[in-house]
Amino acid sequence: MRTLSYSFKSLTNGHGKKLANALLHHAFPKRHQLLFAYDYRGPNVQRRTYSTPSFRCQDDWEKELKRTKCFGWTLNSSNNKFQLSTNLPQFIVIGSAVIDNQLRIAMQHFRNERLPTWCWSTVNGAALSRKSDVVDPSNLTQENAMLEIVRKSHPCLARPFIMDLTKILPSPKDVSQSFIKLRELCAPESTRQFWVQDNHFYSLLEKSKWLQYVSSCLGSAFETAYKLNGNTSVVLQERDGRDLCCVVSSLAQLMIDSYFRSIVGLQTLIQKEWVVMGHQFCTRLGHINNTDSLKSPLLLLFLDCVWQLLQQFPTKFEFTETYLTTLWDTSHISIFDTFLFDCEQDRHHATNDGTNPLILRSIWNWEEQFLDRDLIQFHNPLYNASNAKDELLKVSTEISCLNIWTQCYYRFLPTLEISNGGKPLEDIAIRTIINESVKHSKSSQKVCTPPNIGSFFPFTHWRSSTSVPPSTLTISSLSLNTSDFQMETSLVEITEHL
Repeated sequence: MRTLSYSFKSLTNGHGKKLANALLHHAFPKRHQLLFAYDYRGPNVQRRTYSTPSFRCQDDWEKELKRTKCFGWTLNSSNNKFQLSTNLPQFIVIGSAVIDNQLRIAMQHFRNERLPTWCWSTVNGAALSRKSDVVDPSNLTQENAMLEIVRKSHPCLARPFIMDLTKILPSPKDVSQSFIKLRELCAPESTRQFWVQDNHFYSLLEKSKWLQYVSSCLGSAFETAYKLNGNTSVVLQERDGRDLCCVVSSLAQLMIDSYFRSIVGLQTLIQKEWVVMGHQFCTRLGHINNTDSLKSPLLLLFLDCVWQLLQQFPTKFEFTETYLTTLWDTSHISIFDTFLFDCEQDRHHATNDGTNPLILRSIWNWEEQFLDRDLIQFHNPLYNASNAKDELLKVSTEISCLNIWTQCYYRFLPTLEISNGGKPLEDIAIRTIINESVKHSKSSQKVCTPPNIGSFFPFTHWRSSTSVPPSTLTISSLSLNTSDFQMETSLVEITEHL
């Protein structure tokens, strides 16, 4: 937990009262319409350097089907205006053999109408799909019929492998309890508590089970990717089909498809597998103050798994750990709609509200938050797009091969920060070497080392005579600047999550 302090000495009379009222109104809303996004009317930056498909239109899905050379599956628009399901998007990809009438009947037999829907395909025709459990376990007629259609979608008519994630992975409640223990370990209330916990760090870490859950998700994803690579279709099954299905499906695609290892690719993956497929972001991230809802940081679990991949394959990904940490932070800013809803229907209703329609602001428009020099930190200097190729990443999933994501979890613990050392200095050194080797290139930039930066830079700063990093830095600060947008954002976001 990080505490932010603000000075009101330069404000005119009455502004402090307005701020206090705004905090009371927006900080812990009881209703979705009380979120700050509904009242914020600042300009919407539309530069779209990182252009990401929304998958709310037919064209986006068709491009993805074409990119993967999908066979045996077709785009279906029967859920237009959410006529068949309030939990699914208006466009879904289903087996080509399914007809509309059969689709309507089958949906009624699956929890949240989540019959097998397409996620991704290999060039050989093996497909990854996901579904929920059936409503009545004693009646499997429709489930068997849908699985038979999945089998027929394979060029060799091979039976798909069914992976029941409910039986092998933690539940959202388990993940929530694990995160609470991890947070207590990584965010002690005092220095004294830190040193007490430090004496039993590994035992406390083991009791949290966080790395165990990371290992389990990576293991299930690798098994999925391995079978797909071996030309076997895989169907992921989960109770509601919108939690761990998102995690495993996304990780498997990262392991086997190099496109998703780029920045735009990862954003496309999250948009496709999490946002439009109805992961309950509003509930799981706790945007609404509701004691009856189950908060569970499944997005963080996924990002932690991605970070583990980045450590094992440092040249295979375009993005950096700073990008992943920033993505987690931004998911809690209630200005952007990307992670604000539980399903697409809720987003549709919010934007078409006659009294106070929501202005959609995509989290992927990073220019709305950061300067160009800051966005450079999102790019891995070791990544070469021209060398990217589709190959199965042979991931080590054992707990002994995993690490604690120090930047994300420890960045607000000054005791653990290394002055003038750590990953930021390594990145600067790498960028310097690269720039020197291509100094005649038009894209080369001057790089100089900022004074007294620590291992958690850019999220923290060591005190120095030079408080502002030089403008020539290739790596610069992602801290809040003084633009109106960031100031308004920071005033209403009074708590920061790990």
